[in-house]
Amino acid sequence: MDPAPVPPPAPARPRRSRGAAVASVVGELLITAGLVLGLFVVYSLWWTNVLADREATKQGHEVRDNWAVGRGGPGALDVKGGIGFLHAPAMKNGEVLVKKGTNPKSLNNGVAGYYTDPVKSALPQDQRGNFSLAAHRDGHGAKFHNIHKLRTGDSIVFETKDTWYVYKVFKTLPKTSKYNVDVLKPVPEESGKKKPGRYLTLTTCTPVLTSDYRYIVWAELERTENVDEKRTKPDELL
Repeated sequence: MDPAPVPPPAPARPRRSRGAAVASVVGELLITAGLVLGLFVVYSLWWTNVLADREATKQGHEVRDNWAVGRGGPGALDVKGGIGFLHAPAMKNGEVLVKKGTNPKSLNNGVAGYYTDPVKSALPQDQRGNFSLAAHRDGHGAKFHNIHKLRTGDSIVFETKDTWYVYKVFKTLPKTSKYNVDVLKPVPEESGKKKPGRYLTLTTCTPVLTSDYRYIVWAELERTENVDEKRTKPDELL
């Protein structure tokens, strides 16, 4: 019986050049970096929203619980836990708890803050002034993400323990310098107003995913309504 034929030796694998090896390593590193970057984006734009909304809901419940037992009325509007809730139906972001100050650590909790610096904000019950607010546009609750959907004539409502403040948008400024503090003045000239009134200003970063500029919305108080026992919402929120 003839022995089985011996298969020919496999051809030697060509050795990769040093350049090819380096390119392979670089490619793998880029893929890894892309995955890490992708995870960071998910964290920044989704998970921080989850955490912020959870904290904002908790704080909002605490404010309403205080109202239920008689705390947080007009005489104590400037309270640590929050002064009330902003409702802007066109932004479709539910109610937004508003607290004192625009410190990033506070805004990261899914709330809006009223300015204490560089221009001190008026408060809604003041007979004259500019109630000026800031909130994140992306991540950390992104409460003003849809600010660009606000149009002239849209209603914005601010809710306190005893009063509904109904504002109407009269002008927007889609892009201005982050250093333009004039938009926060009691009479913001760029809004077109020349006389003192009861104004509301919303500010946030723009373009989306950057903080290069600021997006501004101005509104003016149209009327107030007393809050009844059932907390019946004004028509603008029905």
